[in-house]
Amino acid sequence: MLWLKALHVIAVITWFAGLFYLPRLYVYHADATDPISTQRFDIMERRLFALMTVGAAISIFFGVTLLIASPGYLAMGWLKLKLLFVALLIAYHVYCYKLMRDFANQNNQRSAKWYRVFNELPSLLLIVIVILAVVKPF
Repeated sequence: MLWLKALHVIAVITWFAGLFYLPRLYVYHADATDPISTQRFDIMERRLFALMTVGAAISIFFGVTLLIASPGYLAMGWLKLKLLFVALLIAYHVYCYKLMRDFANQNNQRSAKWYRVFNELPSLLLIVIVILAVVKPF
């Protein structure tokens, strides 16, 4: 069980590294004006998205494995709320894909300032998820 938790945490760290950096790339991409820079950002975003998706998939795999190994946790309120925030995190991840495709198709409609705010959302989700997982308030 402890090995599963450790592997889950490692995968979550990998996933969040991408979630923190990809929207930052969007900030720079939104400000880029020359074709060489925009092409470079397209490549960087695509590669980073692939890596963070692997981290997300492994996180979800080990999370589900932990639930299968200890199904009693599903009765706990803190875990239900944590899973809701994880679902929001997955939705954020999927939305990052949409934004990446918009950039790749030269169809970005957002400003660099908007991406700066968007970049803060995973931090807020991380804070809530970690507090729920560690403190188990209810």
